Amino acid sequence: MAEVRQPIDIPALERYISQNVLDIQTPVDVKQFGFGQSNPTYQLTAANGKKFVMRKKPPGSLLSKTAHNVEREYKFIHALEQTDLPVPKALCLCKDSSIIGTPFYIMEFLDGRIFADPAMPGINPGERNALWREAIYTLAKLHQVLPDDVGLGMFSKPTGFYSRQIATFKEISMLQAQVRDIDTTDPVGELLHLSEIVRFFENRGTQPKDRRTLVHGDYKIDNIVFHKTEPRVIGILDWEMATVGHPLSDFCNLTSPYFLTVTGQDVNNFRMGAVVGLPTRADCIRWYAEFSVYDVSPDIAWGDAFMTWRSSVVLQGIKARYAQRQASSAKAHEYAKDMIPMALSAWQRVNELQEQLAKASKL
Repeated sequence: MAEVRQPIDIPALERYISQNVLDIQTPVDVKQFGFGQSNPTYQLTAANGKKFVMRKKPPGSLLSKTAHNVEREYKFIHALEQTDLPVPKALCLCKDSSIIGTPFYIMEFLDGRIFADPAMPGINPGERNALWREAIYTLAKLHQVLPDDVGLGMFSKPTGFYSRQIATFKEISMLQAQVRDIDTTDPVGELLHLSEIVRFFENRGTQPKDRRTLVHGDYKIDNIVFHKTEPRVIGILDWEMATVGHPLSDFCNLTSPYFLTVTGQDVNNFRMGAVVGLPTRADCIRWYAEFSVYDVSPDIAWGDAFMTWRSSVVLQGIKARYAQRQASSAKAHEYAKDMIPMALSAWQRVNELQEQLAKASKL
């Protein structure tokens, strides 16, 4: 927890809360969380000591219409409250930017464990294994919720999830590349091999077969709140990219520590036997297949390549927000340094896939 890096009008917020959110007693003490790359996230402590969380859009002109979507976050969380999926209770959504500068929503604070490092240091091996298994189980549980049953059918399209994702991230990347640092005026710059990578992914003949489930969009260990003492998920956070789409994208995102290296994480930890109790990726694939009846094995190489490229676009976005001084995370500048290595890794994976496809076509 840190002091507020992106100031808000606290008296205006308190007036809104007093009029619209009876569960929160004003005045409120406001602190900003150190994490949260996209949307500024605050802890609100009410006059009676109860804690809540507020998520808001960042200030200024935003590059993407799909990112920073707190309205979508609220809609998904609120809709999923009617299921047994663990989500925080959503208390209010304010679309009026005149209150604190941008739209925001408030939800309950979940008092549990969040692991910034997916290797979960300090946890005994048996519990580490159980926590990862529970994360896989909870993901499979999400993918079994029917969109129409919870009022989220409007996000549903029967086909073309990855094609839409590719088009969206390509557009976002091109916009991010043009952003200039407000001090140095240097541009963020285009991702390496962007056109070649996009051309490969756009080929529908190489894409996984269409599937239709709810998709979180950024399901990973540090977006999961675990019970304080039990290997049980009590909440899933950060739903701004949620939609209806292909479950492979969520699985590859969750298990990305097995194949991606980013600041603050050591991919060596996820090599077999390096950290006692961490499941192998084969374990994760098997667990997910048991819980969801979808074996991702035939699609995993394509999914990993796409996730690597998508990650490079996300890192480019962090760099762009840092250039505009809109970054929510205190460590944004450090994460932005991973952009170029990640883009090169994506290009390498695409090349490997192209070689495999070429060999298969000759058989």
